[in-house]
Amino acid sequence: MQSYFPVVRIWSFFLLIFGTTMLAPLALSWWLDDGAFAAFATAITVAVSWGGFLWASTANYKRELTTRDGFLMIALVWAGLPAFAALPLLLQLDLSFTDAYFEAVSGLTASGGTVLSGLDLMPPSINFWRTELVWLGGMGLIVLAVAVLPMLGIGGRQMFKSEVPGPMKDAKLTPRMGETAKGLWGIYVLITLACACAYGFAGMEPLEALMHAFSTVSLAGFSSHDASFAYWNSPLIEGIAIVFMLISSINYAAHFLALSGRSLRPYQRDPEARYVVLVLVLSVLGIAALLWREGVYESYLEALRYAAFNLVSVATTTGFATIDYGQWPFFAPLWMLFLCSFVTSAGSTGGGLKMMRAIILYKQVYRELVRALHPNAVYPVKIGHASTPDSVLSAVLAFAFMYMVAITSMTLLLSLSGLDIITAFSAVVASINNTGPGLGGVGPASNFSTLSDFQTWVCTFAMLLGRLEIFALLVVLTPAFWRK
Repeated sequence: MQSYFPVVRIWSFFLLIFGTTMLAPLALSWWLDDGAFAAFATAITVAVSWGGFLWASTANYKRELTTRDGFLMIALVWAGLPAFAALPLLLQLDLSFTDAYFEAVSGLTASGGTVLSGLDLMPPSINFWRTELVWLGGMGLIVLAVAVLPMLGIGGRQMFKSEVPGPMKDAKLTPRMGETAKGLWGIYVLITLACACAYGFAGMEPLEALMHAFSTVSLAGFSSHDASFAYWNSPLIEGIAIVFMLISSINYAAHFLALSGRSLRPYQRDPEARYVVLVLVLSVLGIAALLWREGVYESYLEALRYAAFNLVSVATTTGFATIDYGQWPFFAPLWMLFLCSFVTSAGSTGGGLKMMRAIILYKQVYRELVRALHPNAVYPVKIGHASTPDSVLSAVLAFAFMYMVAITSMTLLLSLSGLDIITAFSAVVASINNTGPGLGGVGPASNFSTLSDFQTWVCTFAMLLGRLEIFALLVVLTPAFWRK
């Protein structure tokens, strides 16, 4: 067991940092006197006490983390921290541990699915904590702490590679990983502040502007209102949300390079960005035409407004809503749910397969068709001007296979537990893609509170599986991982 003490030591450090993030809602609760001060004070005490105890108990166990340690750390952080994040919800609201943990996991994984109702009457500090969770989870607590670990004499390279999806795994944006993490978080903070200012200019109250900026930039979808963005019924606010959802669906490496180089060329060279924008634009125009033709809205412009906001929201795995799109012609919400599986870029705050993997899968299929016609042809799979190594192709194919297996098996499990197939399938897809609302019983007009405890735990596992891109979690669950 002592071989895992260095991992526990660093995990306790994360817990100490995480405990301090509750100081903001604690101060807000004190300022507004909203009745949640004791809940946050208790939660901070518990988190900091446990973190301090574990840190002191393992003080003599220091070493560089290995790849195996990195995987274990990722699993411990994303499965363990929600237990402490759930404490304010558990102490303040009438929730079971299952529901409180689900809400916390949904926050830290930037999923946005919720079991709560009556958000408008909830203490503002609780809503602030929920949106702070999604903001922290959007870029990843581990990427944030990587910037601090070098000061402790502990490299963060392995954890960074395990945490960050897609091409950023092996691309150093700056020579040192700590500097990379700082740069990414700097961009993240700047985009968040810009979003909050835009919301404030459009008519939101300052606190609500900040909370919804947290949810928008993290592509999470938590709101302080049950009606979500329908509360304002403002085309301007919806337009701002669309812009920042699109920004956050693009690889943050591209934002980093564009800002540091003061050039738009990184976006032009990004092989995903153009496909993300193209798919979203064509889908919005097509769904708007469908809604207008079916008589859901009287004018095409009105159909375009609702189609644009809700489709971009679901496709980018955000989960905001201005209408119960579950009542639209069935193809529309089904297409939106399909898009959330791949429309966001690798290295963004979104979930799903990512556009990069979708492009590679498409090109691999096309290559096999060419080979069927011309067996001796040499046809490499290229992303941009570079050929994709066979190791990457194998990894993408394996990921896609496990992605489909996970969705199928968990859908069958929920169906076996009594859910109708639409609710079961959409709940799993929305959870594993970190999207939030699904269809049927977990659609935009309802939430996950309708599920039983067993069904809620299945969706919780799906959110963790999706946020850790399947293999980072599954590898820890294999017997081989625990053998010496």
